[in-house]
Amino acid sequence: MPDQLSPAELRALDRAHVWHPYGPMPGRQEPLVVESASGVRLRLAEPVHGRSELVDGMSSWWSAVHGYNHPVLNEAARDQLDRMSHVMFGGLTHEPAVRLAARLVEITPEPLQHVFLADSGSVSVEVAVKMCLQYWRSAGRPAKRRLLTWRGGYHGDTWQPMSVCDPDGGMHELWSGSLPRQIFADAPPDGFDADPDDAYVRHLRELVAAHADELAAVIVEPVVQGAGGMRFHSPAYLRVLREACDANDVLLVFDEIATGFGRTGQLFAAGHAGVSPDVMCVGKALTGGYLTLAATLCTTRVAEGISSGDVPVLAHGPTFMGNPLASAVACASVDLLLGQDWELEVKRIGTGLRQGLAEAAEVPGVRDVRVLGAIGVVQLDHEVDMEAATRAAVREGVWLRPFRDLVYTMPPYVTGDDDVARICRAVCAAAREG
Repeated sequence: MPDQLSPAELRALDRAHVWHPYGPMPGRQEPLVVESASGVRLRLAEPVHGRSELVDGMSSWWSAVHGYNHPVLNEAARDQLDRMSHVMFGGLTHEPAVRLAARLVEITPEPLQHVFLADSGSVSVEVAVKMCLQYWRSAGRPAKRRLLTWRGGYHGDTWQPMSVCDPDGGMHELWSGSLPRQIFADAPPDGFDADPDDAYVRHLRELVAAHADELAAVIVEPVVQGAGGMRFHSPAYLRVLREACDANDVLLVFDEIATGFGRTGQLFAAGHAGVSPDVMCVGKALTGGYLTLAATLCTTRVAEGISSGDVPVLAHGPTFMGNPLASAVACASVDLLLGQDWELEVKRIGTGLRQGLAEAAEVPGVRDVRVLGAIGVVQLDHEVDMEAATRAAVREGVWLRPFRDLVYTMPPYVTGDDDVARICRAVCAAAREG
């Protein structure tokens, strides 16, 4: 194979051999070839619709909050490479992982004191579920092995996370006969600022109480349901779940993989409700999009409960657990975020999204326009034509990744006002043509 491949050669090899996410093999859509990235821009290997650069409106699936090629994160990676890129975590430890765990304990809700470093967000949810199941087994209550969640959720693509994704119409419906059978509440009513619905509050309380003897945990995405539909709900329902779990001896898990590190306007979405879970999952923005890494945090109650059982260990150990390179970059990313006025930047982007997406409400076929933190969503009354919508966004010089009936954006926090406005124009164009 030659050292340098043309864009056409890359696409041909890609089509023949590379299986892309949520796609067939071979692929039916021609992916754009990215040559490099810097700031908020993706540089293409060849112009597409007259554009050689695209403003990234997706933060690479919500992870690259600092943009690309950031000097602080680059330096952290280079420095750690000179020390060691990896060492096994069984029987060994190292400074980057210890520093990261301590930092996560410092910035997450106070009861969370113990950190399990995992490879990806989905794996961190697997670990969270395993923690909850083993906690109750260690307590002599093995019948408490089911999970409760609400419809409209998404928690990942591995086995246990798939079981708590929306079972009807979700992307994992194919496996509904094979997955563990969980308990589903109705989807939370729409509206971050909406008053809590009394009937729905009763529904949550009654469902948790009715299944308390078999429930290990309730698991939800706090405030924002991401890939399940980009829906926003009142933080009041998180307080209801906390109270119901406490009253019925059930653990509470918050999946903050998408919402963590400032995306909703709070450092963690749980902050909107002022409550703490027993277990929390974080990922995506943890390394600023540089490397795959996630973490599952738990309270001392959960950790000691597991450690006092007949099997006093959490039997989980990914090969790349606590990877030094990823941990070092994560430390730098968290410090970079907290060393600036991230709240002001998220608020600024949110203001720009509200202004720029307002016109989308007048576009035929648009059902709803909503913004929370640095998240902007345009929901259509029909399935998005992915090819047409993507083409419309690229013509505006923006990369978006619509799905189902949604055209949405989660820009990097370093996105300037002009680029936020450009992203909004692209979202509106994609909604019109998609």
